[in-house]
Amino acid sequence: MAGTIQSLILTPPSIVTSPFPCRKTCCLFSRSLRINPPRRSISTLIISCKPSDEIHGSDLANGLNWTKTLMNFASNNFLPLALTSGVAFGLVNPTLGCLADKCNLSKFSTFGIFVVSGLTLRSDAIGAAVKAWPVGLFGLCSILFFTPYFSRIILLIPLQPQEFVTGLAIFSCMPTTLSSAVALTQLAGGNSALALAMTVLSNLLGILIIPFSISKFIAVGVGVYVPTAQLLKSLVLTLLVPLILGKVLRESSRGLANFVDHNRKLFSKINAVFLSLVPWMQVSRSRSLLMMVKPAAFIVAIGMGMLLHLGLLAFNALAIRSLSAISGGHKSIFSKKENAQAALLVASQKTLPVMVAVVQQLGSAFGESGLLVLPCVAAHLIQIVLDSFLANFWLQKELSSNTAKVA
Repeated sequence: MAGTIQSLILTPPSIVTSPFPCRKTCCLFSRSLRINPPRRSISTLIISCKPSDEIHGSDLANGLNWTKTLMNFASNNFLPLALTSGVAFGLVNPTLGCLADKCNLSKFSTFGIFVVSGLTLRSDAIGAAVKAWPVGLFGLCSILFFTPYFSRIILLIPLQPQEFVTGLAIFSCMPTTLSSAVALTQLAGGNSALALAMTVLSNLLGILIIPFSISKFIAVGVGVYVPTAQLLKSLVLTLLVPLILGKVLRESSRGLANFVDHNRKLFSKINAVFLSLVPWMQVSRSRSLLMMVKPAAFIVAIGMGMLLHLGLLAFNALAIRSLSAISGGHKSIFSKKENAQAALLVASQKTLPVMVAVVQQLGSAFGESGLLVLPCVAAHLIQIVLDSFLANFWLQKELSSNTAKVA
């Protein structure tokens, strides 16, 4: 009996097998070895849980947004960027520009500018401006007869090189811009049909009047004789013929007209490229002379271009207000905001392509063509920038007025 009891005490208990032997053991082992992890912020956990391709995708999206912003800026400011790029390329590497000038690419670019202008010229809009003909008549007189007198004031400014002063004086005798004034009038909500009519007529009549204006205002001041008949013939062949050709092509094909109307931005960019070729070649050819010009003189020329445009704006604004007061006050056709905006913008701008064509036809009669054109490129850019701010101011004012009326 004692042996039996001893054997029971010393014998270890039998282990009962389970169908899942590891489950309880693993559970107990995991509980016994569990360590509290350090606390981490929720944002850290979220970031750590994000897949790497999602993070890179976010960076890619930000890069695409920046690219889209830059592309929109380049598209909205294509003309200023094209002109400044042409000048910059001519200054950095003039070899290619000089070669293009020897191949008479400037004549091709001028021809292309006015062919495109004829293609984009709508004739149906001209009839809508008939009711505002007194405003249009004032605009034509201001562009072709009144504002050229500013050249007399410009020629009084002592500045070296003299071509800077002469170039701006020639610029003040030019008709209005071919596209920017109309585009800015549309942006501001002005009478775009009236703006278009003044643009077309001033450029057509300008071909006839410009030679006489240069002879009267510029040639006398610098002691140079201008062959008026020869210049008139050259302008007709260089400007009027391609303009009529483009217009005929537009009217002869309805499909072409619709394509041009639906792609006006594209054609405006093509025109800007053609226009930028001219200062590129002119600056390339005159780079050696430009390097000799003091930066202070060029800054003064830019300031003169800005003052010229501000003076034109002030003169035309005062004239429109005076004509409005004389012809019936707030009931006058001059007092209508749409007509006044169109007349002010169109009559205060001067065109660079026609000025370049005139300088090319004159040769070296007034000095080096590159020096003549360079300050006018700056003046052209300045007038577009200033008037874009003015048009945007009018637009925002109109939107605020409409919002106040609705409220």
